[in-house]
Amino acid sequence: MMEEEEFEFAEDLEAILHLTPEVQLAIEQVFPSQDPLDRADFNAVEYINTLFPTEQSLANIDDVVSKIRLKIRRLDDNIRTVVRGQTNVGQDGRQALEEAQIAIGQLFGKIKDIKDKAEKSEQMVKEITRDIKQLDHAKRHLTTSITTLNHLHMLAGGVDSLEAMTRKRQYGEVANLLQGVVNVLEHFHKYMGIPQIRQLSERVKAAQSELGTQILADFEEAFPAQGSKRPGGPSNVLRDACLVANVLDPRIKQEIIKKFIRQHLSEYLVLFQENQDVAWLDKIDRRYAWIKRQLVDYEEKYGRMFPEEWCMTERISVEFCHITRVELAKVMRTRAKEIEVKLLLFAIQRTTNFEGLLAKRFTGCTLTDVPGQKRPESPLESTNPFLEDEQGEDVGTEKDEDLAKPRKPKAPDNPFHGIVSKCFEAHLYVYIESQDKNLGELIDRFVADFRAQGPPKAGTEEGGAVLPSCADLFVYYKKCMVQCSQLSTGEPMIALTTIFQKFLREYAWKILSGNLPKSNSNSGGLTISSLLKEKEGSEAAKFTVDELCLICSILSTAEYCLATTQQLEEKLKEKVDKVLVERINLTGEMDTFSTVISNSIQLLVQDLDAACDPALTAMSKMPWQSVEHVGDQSPYVTSIIMHIKQNVPIIRDNLASTRKYFTQFCIKFTNSFIPKFINHLFRCKPISMVGAEQLLLDTHSLKTVLLDLPSIGSQVNRKAPASYTKIVVKGMTRAEMILKVRSIQAASFRHLRV
Repeated sequence: MMEEEEFEFAEDLEAILHLTPEVQLAIEQVFPSQDPLDRADFNAVEYINTLFPTEQSLANIDDVVSKIRLKIRRLDDNIRTVVRGQTNVGQDGRQALEEAQIAIGQLFGKIKDIKDKAEKSEQMVKEITRDIKQLDHAKRHLTTSITTLNHLHMLAGGVDSLEAMTRKRQYGEVANLLQGVVNVLEHFHKYMGIPQIRQLSERVKAAQSELGTQILADFEEAFPAQGSKRPGGPSNVLRDACLVANVLDPRIKQEIIKKFIRQHLSEYLVLFQENQDVAWLDKIDRRYAWIKRQLVDYEEKYGRMFPEEWCMTERISVEFCHITRVELAKVMRTRAKEIEVKLLLFAIQRTTNFEGLLAKRFTGCTLTDVPGQKRPESPLESTNPFLEDEQGEDVGTEKDEDLAKPRKPKAPDNPFHGIVSKCFEAHLYVYIESQDKNLGELIDRFVADFRAQGPPKAGTEEGGAVLPSCADLFVYYKKCMVQCSQLSTGEPMIALTTIFQKFLREYAWKILSGNLPKSNSNSGGLTISSLLKEKEGSEAAKFTVDELCLICSILSTAEYCLATTQQLEEKLKEKVDKVLVERINLTGEMDTFSTVISNSIQLLVQDLDAACDPALTAMSKMPWQSVEHVGDQSPYVTSIIMHIKQNVPIIRDNLASTRKYFTQFCIKFTNSFIPKFINHLFRCKPISMVGAEQLLLDTHSLKTVLLDLPSIGSQVNRKAPASYTKIVVKGMTRAEMILKVRSIQAASFRHLRV
């Protein structure tokens, strides 16, 4: 009965104490156990079967039951102890909470006491520092007042002293005192509402105005506008007056400088009047010699009178340049008909040399200070590849390949460039006309030399080389371009470019196209028997070896002119002003040289083509129906190969410097020869099967020769370009296919006859 009650109690307890998997996992982590009774999935039946696996094991069932009951009693005791221990936990927690609340109340009281004491301390500190702040403000105001009074005393005393010294012309003391008074007066800008301060400020302004008027009067007296001679030397009073002028209104300084320079250059205006002989360009050196003497005289007499920062020497030079530019423009406008090229270039050279001398001596810092004058524009960045020794170079010894040389670093800008020489720009048409005339004479000389010396000879170093006249032409072009860019980078450069274009075309027409050999269109046919002779090849050639060399030489010259003209266009665009760059275009001239190149190549192709025509004609007239067996290549093939071996090596050797045009020649000849050969194949009628096979053998021989055409007769076996090989293979393969078709047709016809 008791056991049944315990079993029912266990079932009820299990239903009540059903734990979730998370809780069960936590218990296993806190209290790990290997006992099967502690497992969440405990199965009583399995546990009993484990204890009593066999019937024999039931013999000790009493012992097992006793152990389990003992274990149950121990668990009950442990549970009872734990439950009893938890009865006092709530009471202990309440007691601890009450103690914590009491401690918090005590802590709050202490914090309040500390806060009250801090407020009392702060109030005490404020009372202590209130007096100190008042003392600090008083000290600061007192210091400011003392400083202001000192400044006021200095200002009042300085103004009185300034007025007294001004009346006595004690400029040395005034210079230092005036600067100090002006500096002190700046401290009183915010006090200008006070009548006494405003009065002192007005007195200072009045003193400055009086000083300016007085100093100008002193300079007017020392350097009168009218008079025969200037005083012998400067005085210390004027030197000190210049120091005072530095402190006064800048207009006073400018007025002093203007009057002194005008008086200093008055003699120049008289000596070099427009109606004087020394005013003309041939005596332009005297102008520059005069100013050099005047600058030396100024340094000796007046160098110490003016402050160094005034740069009086440079100002005199700049004003001299402006006057000279105006005077030269007037005299050249009046005597424009007397201006010659040599005279103009002489004057420009002397002027640019003087401008270069100014650049070495001065910095150009005053160019923007001169009233009404603007600093001349600095020249464009020079990318001239022949920059070295442009001033005095010997152009006759230079090579025009210098166009492709690396350019030198840019020379420093000359701030005085064009300050005088600008006046010559309006008359540079004389120079342009002279270059037009000189270039015309140069082209005529080239034509005469070519007629006298004849074309380049075959078998010499001259054969196929560039004509020396074109190098001379571009050397002269270079000289003109450099010279003109030194004179002007504006409209004269455009005019010179037009002249360049004109004579590039004339050179292409008169020297290159005009000397190309004329192609004879009439050609005599060859009979079959004549093909068997040994010298038929030389009789069929249209151009001699010398004429072939001449064509190659003209082609090389035109290619050289084309490349150099392109470089010339780039250099002209670099030299000219940026706004005029679009007006320089030598495309038409480059097209002209390209046309000469195309015509030269076409002449070479026509010559070799014409040499092969008789052989092709003979081929079409041969009785191909009567051919009984296939042998070696036919005589007409031998003739064609002979002409190719005669002409092509000569052309290749003379076009060694322009390999791409030799390739073009090979391509054009192949494009002309193969269609003509195929056309003659169709004329070969009637034709037997053996004849077709012989023609097929001949075609293969020609194909081999054409594939080897670029390097035929050469000791160096160079592979032909892929583009050329493709053209030969495509064309000759078509000819072979035509012959194979005709061979099949001939065989079919023969079969039908049988």
